[in-house]
Amino acid sequence: MKTILRVGALSLLLIGVAPAATNDRFPELSLDKMTADQRAVADAIMAGPRKALVGPFNAWLRSPKLADRLQKVGEYLRFNTSLDKRLNEMAIIMTAQHWGSTFEWYAHAPLALKAGLDPKIVEAIGAGRKPDGMKDDEAIVWEFTTQLRRAHAVDDAIYAKAVTAFGEQGVMDLIAVNGYYDLVSMTLNVARVLPPPEDRIPFQQAGK
Repeated sequence: MKTILRVGALSLLLIGVAPAATNDRFPELSLDKMTADQRAVADAIMAGPRKALVGPFNAWLRSPKLADRLQKVGEYLRFNTSLDKRLNEMAIIMTAQHWGSTFEWYAHAPLALKAGLDPKIVEAIGAGRKPDGMKDDEAIVWEFTTQLRRAHAVDDAIYAKAVTAFGEQGVMDLIAVNGYYDLVSMTLNVARVLPPPEDRIPFQQAGK
């Protein structure tokens, strides 16, 4: 867990220094080589709360109209969702672990801890285990997200608990954060975007 908590790694993300892809898939686009459409989207991302082109954006910019729509959805789900940040980040790292997206874990495990998620819960999620000692709302997120991935649906009992706890908007935002970060993780895996080699991740990159 000490590695997950490293301030240096999180600082790199915040200033926009992203790990490079491991091969020539989606080579990095420099600002001066972008098309006008790509540059407009890149400028919008860098002017927003992310401040940098990290994670999936280099790949997404190959389809700038898609990138623009996705980055706006992601901005809502990351910064403006109705869910508590602790719960939102919990769903994100569950997604990262499910897809074996090591960069997504590297980016969001520190944010989950910063948002107040217990380090033991983060550790269990990274290991693919059901965490012990979850708060009631965390247990709902874990069960809802787990059912959605395993059964491709949720049963009436967990749906009712989620609506009671988060309201209909919260349930929709929980579905959306799972789906959006599915796409993020798939993109990162295809593009082979990895965290810095010195950062230990509790699972392997998918496909390795």
